[in-house]
Amino acid sequence: MRAARHERRVANVMVGADSFGLRLGTRFTTLPWSWWPLVSAPVERRALNFAHFLELRDMKLFLLMLKNVRRNLFRTILTALGTMILVLVVTGIWSVLEFLDSATTEKSQNIKGIVTERWQIPSQMPFSYARPLEDYAPANKSGVPGKDNVMTWQFYGGTTDPDPTKRTFDSEFLAIALEPSKIHTMMDELDALPPAEKQNLVDIAEKMTQKREGVVVGPGRLKLLKKQVGDRFKVTSFNYRGIDLEFEIVGTFPEGRYDLSAAMNRDYLNDSLDAWARKSSKPHPMANKTLNLVWFRFDDPNVFNEVADKIVNGPDFTEVPVKLETASSGIGNFLEAYRDLLWGMRWLLCPAILVTLSLVVANAISISVRERRQELAVMKVLGFVPRQILILVLGEALLLGILCGSVSSGGAYYLVNQIFGGIPFPIAFFGAFKISTHALWWGPAIGATTAFLGSIVPAWSARTVKVSEVFSKVA
Repeated sequence: MRAARHERRVANVMVGADSFGLRLGTRFTTLPWSWWPLVSAPVERRALNFAHFLELRDMKLFLLMLKNVRRNLFRTILTALGTMILVLVVTGIWSVLEFLDSATTEKSQNIKGIVTERWQIPSQMPFSYARPLEDYAPANKSGVPGKDNVMTWQFYGGTTDPDPTKRTFDSEFLAIALEPSKIHTMMDELDALPPAEKQNLVDIAEKMTQKREGVVVGPGRLKLLKKQVGDRFKVTSFNYRGIDLEFEIVGTFPEGRYDLSAAMNRDYLNDSLDAWARKSSKPHPMANKTLNLVWFRFDDPNVFNEVADKIVNGPDFTEVPVKLETASSGIGNFLEAYRDLLWGMRWLLCPAILVTLSLVVANAISISVRERRQELAVMKVLGFVPRQILILVLGEALLLGILCGSVSSGGAYYLVNQIFGGIPFPIAFFGAFKISTHALWWGPAIGATTAFLGSIVPAWSARTVKVSEVFSKVA
């Protein structure tokens, strides 16, 4: 009976508060002395009543936040759109920076090294360097022989338009001349494909070996060329003048990094250069400059350092000095031209966007608080304490910020990664970049942080509203 009376008294308190418009209830520390016996109940019952009381109060507080957010829909929609756009921009920039940071971070295993000409960009080494460089390649700990840990790259560029002067981006064709058998073992990302996709590349490599004019093309480039597997086309070269080749498409790369790239059999290019020399009775002007890159694979940083020292100081590469550096270092050097731009994006653009977003939220919340001063004063008369009003205003901003941030970053992640398969990023042989999985928490975090920073001053102003001043002006 006594427990039932206690429950009825708590219910009466809540009903009485609601009848006066009090949505949050009254704290137990402010209960009249006549209700003090409630606190003397057994510990278990007292804890249960207190938890129930807080739960009901917080739910009503949340509902009141939702009601206030919907009060001025036009302002709310504008603030939400501004938040979503700015969060989208920041998450996109951070995804690019994270992508580049990952590409330029040194690895402790499965290290990729690049041999290039030491003093010139673009690198143009004699193809006669290929054999001695292969001899320097070390076997790895799993037993893969050294010759399988090195891969040569030669770049063959041209246009499918018979008139080279009319070439466009859609008609351009750039192929990497290499050993077909190493496409699926040495090329980044292709060496980590699922078994089914890797077997497809193995089959394509066999076709390229048997048919030297065979070429594998990325799906994006196929679309631009308006070609499909099995088609034949002729390329008029612009870096090997007079070496115009005919190709047959024998397969495609998986979507991703090599979406706009192509790979051909290096023997096809080298044999064509030899044929040109026999026909012209003199070597081609590019005959001694065809080797652009040589990739190495190491599983031990110490071995990498030893090989790098031998290559740099070895007697085999005196005609054109060369260097061996890690792939991350090579990409970092390539991106050196973009250093100031990347620095500005990281330390100027992103902070400026975050400050702008905080100001947008601050402006919207400040207008809302000024319009509701009388209402806030009435709420204080009905029993709201300053802390509750502070939480109410902050909660409205946080609710909007977290929701918009989550929708923006989550939507960008789904659209860019799942629908479009990434955004083209033709720098340093990166096919496309995708929104980072971290964006799923970046968005809510950005929205919450900027909402809190932008609303703390207006919320504190709402907390300190003086009832006497407000009603004196009304009178």
